[in-house]
Amino acid sequence: MDPFFRALIIYLFLLTIFRVFGNRSLAQTTTFDLLLLLVVGETTQQALLGQDYSVTNALVIISVLVGLDMGLAKLKDRFPKIEKLLEGAPLILVADGKVLPERMAKANVDENDVLAAARIHHGLERLEEVKYAVQERDGTISIIPAKRPG
Repeated sequence: MDPFFRALIIYLFLLTIFRVFGNRSLAQTTTFDLLLLLVVGETTQQALLGQDYSVTNALVIISVLVGLDMGLAKLKDRFPKIEKLLEGAPLILVADGKVLPERMAKANVDENDVLAAARIHHGLERLEEVKYAVQERDGTISIIPAKRPG
Protein backbone atom coordinates (compact mmCIF):
# COMPACT_ATOMS: atom_id res chain seq x y z
CA MET A 1 0.00 0.00 0.00
CA ASP A 2 3.02 2.29 0.50
CA PRO A 3 3.50 2.90 -3.27
CA PHE A 4 -0.16 3.88 -3.53
CA PHE A 5 0.18 6.63 -0.93
CA ARG A 6 3.53 7.81 -2.28
CA ALA A 7 2.04 8.14 -5.78
CA LEU A 8 -1.02 9.93 -4.44
CA ILE A 9 1.01 12.43 -2.39
CA ILE A 10 3.54 13.13 -5.16
CA TYR A 11 0.81 13.56 -7.80
CA LEU A 12 -1.20 15.98 -5.68
CA PHE A 13 1.93 17.89 -4.65
CA LEU A 14 3.11 18.31 -8.26
CA LEU A 15 -0.40 19.27 -9.38
CA THR A 16 -0.49 21.97 -6.70
CA ILE A 17 3.02 23.25 -7.44
CA PHE A 18 2.45 23.53 -11.19
CA ARG A 19 -0.96 25.13 -10.66
CA VAL A 20 0.38 27.71 -8.19
CA PHE A 21 3.37 28.65 -10.32
CA GLY A 22 1.35 29.08 -13.48
CA ASN A 23 1.27 27.45 -16.82
CA ARG A 24 3.54 28.12 -19.73
CA SER A 25 3.12 26.48 -23.06
CA LEU A 26 5.90 24.35 -24.48
CA ALA A 27 6.54 27.14 -26.98
CA GLN A 28 7.35 29.47 -24.07
CA THR A 29 9.50 26.99 -22.17
CA THR A 30 13.01 28.27 -21.52
CA THR A 31 16.18 26.22 -21.09
CA PHE A 32 15.85 26.76 -17.33
CA ASP A 33 12.26 25.41 -17.42
CA LEU A 34 13.42 22.30 -19.26
CA LEU A 35 16.26 21.68 -16.80
CA LEU A 36 13.87 22.18 -13.89
CA LEU A 37 11.44 19.63 -15.36
CA LEU A 38 14.25 17.10 -15.80
CA VAL A 39 15.39 17.53 -12.19
CA VAL A 40 11.80 17.35 -10.92
CA GLY A 41 11.27 14.19 -12.97
CA GLU A 42 14.35 12.51 -11.52
CA THR A 43 13.49 13.56 -7.98
CA THR A 44 9.92 12.40 -8.41
CA GLN A 45 11.08 9.03 -9.69
CA GLN A 46 13.26 8.54 -6.63
CA ALA A 47 10.45 9.60 -4.29
CA LEU A 48 7.93 7.31 -5.99
CA LEU A 49 10.09 4.20 -6.15
CA GLY A 50 12.03 4.54 -2.90
CA GLN A 51 14.19 1.43 -2.62
CA ASP A 52 11.67 -0.85 -4.36
CA TYR A 53 12.59 -1.13 -8.06
CA SER A 54 10.32 -4.12 -8.68
CA VAL A 55 8.00 -4.37 -11.65
CA THR A 56 5.07 -4.78 -9.27
CA ASN A 57 5.88 -1.48 -7.54
CA ALA A 58 6.19 0.28 -10.90
CA LEU A 59 2.85 -1.13 -12.07
CA VAL A 60 1.12 0.00 -8.86
CA ILE A 61 2.54 3.52 -9.18
CA ILE A 62 1.64 3.80 -12.87
CA SER A 63 -1.88 2.56 -12.15
CA VAL A 64 -2.34 5.07 -9.33
CA LEU A 65 -1.07 7.98 -11.44
CA VAL A 66 -3.24 7.09 -14.44
CA GLY A 67 -6.23 6.51 -12.16
CA LEU A 68 -5.75 9.89 -10.48
CA ASP A 69 -5.50 11.58 -13.85
CA MET A 70 -8.64 9.87 -15.14
CA GLY A 71 -10.50 10.63 -11.89
CA LEU A 72 -9.60 14.31 -12.05
CA ALA A 73 -10.66 14.43 -15.70
CA LYS A 74 -14.08 13.04 -14.73
CA LEU A 75 -14.38 15.53 -11.85
CA LYS A 76 -13.49 18.42 -14.18
CA ASP A 77 -16.17 17.28 -16.65
CA ARG A 78 -18.79 17.07 -13.92
CA PHE A 79 -17.88 20.16 -11.87
CA PRO A 80 -16.85 23.29 -13.81
CA LYS A 81 -15.55 24.95 -10.63
CA ILE A 82 -13.04 22.15 -10.16
CA GLU A 83 -11.96 22.54 -13.77
CA LYS A 84 -11.40 26.26 -13.26
CA LEU A 85 -9.45 25.58 -10.06
CA LEU A 86 -7.23 22.96 -11.71
CA GLU A 87 -6.90 24.40 -15.20
CA GLY A 88 -7.37 28.12 -14.60
CA ALA A 89 -9.22 30.53 -16.83
CA PRO A 90 -8.14 32.70 -19.75
CA LEU A 91 -6.52 35.92 -18.55
CA ILE A 92 -6.59 39.23 -20.46
CA LEU A 93 -3.06 40.68 -20.48
CA VAL A 94 -3.52 43.63 -22.84
CA ALA A 95 -6.73 45.59 -23.41
CA ASP A 96 -6.99 48.20 -26.18
CA GLY A 97 -3.20 48.34 -26.55
CA LYS A 98 -2.63 48.93 -22.82
CA VAL A 99 -0.64 46.45 -20.75
CA LEU A 100 -2.32 45.24 -17.56
CA PRO A 101 0.77 44.94 -15.32
CA GLU A 102 -0.80 42.98 -12.45
CA ARG A 103 -2.13 40.38 -14.84
CA MET A 104 1.15 40.18 -16.74
CA ALA A 105 2.95 39.54 -13.44
CA LYS A 106 0.38 36.92 -12.45
CA ALA A 107 0.79 35.17 -15.81
CA ASN A 108 4.60 35.42 -15.62
CA VAL A 109 4.85 36.98 -19.07
CA ASP A 110 6.18 40.31 -20.25
CA GLU A 111 5.58 42.71 -23.13
CA ASN A 112 8.10 40.87 -25.29
CA ASP A 113 6.09 37.64 -24.97
CA VAL A 114 2.92 39.45 -26.07
CA LEU A 115 4.69 41.22 -28.93
CA ALA A 116 6.20 37.93 -30.10
CA ALA A 117 2.73 36.34 -30.23
CA ALA A 118 1.40 39.41 -32.06
CA ARG A 119 4.18 39.24 -34.66
CA ILE A 120 3.95 35.48 -35.16
CA HIS A 121 0.18 35.26 -35.52
CA HIS A 122 -0.78 38.60 -37.05
CA GLY A 123 2.36 40.41 -38.17
CA LEU A 124 1.70 43.19 -35.65
CA GLU A 125 4.63 45.29 -34.50
CA ARG A 126 3.29 47.47 -31.67
CA LEU A 127 1.04 46.98 -28.66
CA GLU A 128 -1.25 49.73 -29.96
CA GLU A 129 -2.20 47.33 -32.77
CA VAL A 130 -3.47 44.77 -30.23
CA LYS A 131 -7.08 45.02 -29.07
CA TYR A 132 -6.71 42.11 -26.65
CA ALA A 133 -3.93 39.72 -25.71
CA VAL A 134 -5.18 36.73 -23.74
CA GLN A 135 -3.21 34.04 -21.99
CA GLU A 136 -5.20 30.89 -22.64
CA ARG A 137 -5.56 28.04 -20.17
CA ASP A 138 -2.79 26.09 -21.89
CA GLY A 139 -0.36 29.01 -21.49
CA THR A 140 -0.41 30.20 -25.10
CA ILE A 141 -1.08 33.85 -25.87
CA SER A 142 -3.93 34.67 -28.25
CA ILE A 143 -4.01 38.02 -30.00
CA ILE A 144 -7.09 39.89 -31.16
CA PRO A 145 -5.90 42.70 -33.43
CA ALA A 146 -7.36 46.18 -33.21
CA LYS A 147 -9.35 47.33 -36.22
CA ARG A 148 -7.10 49.04 -38.68
CA PRO A 149 -8.35 52.36 -40.05
CA GLY A 150 -9.40 52.29 -43.62
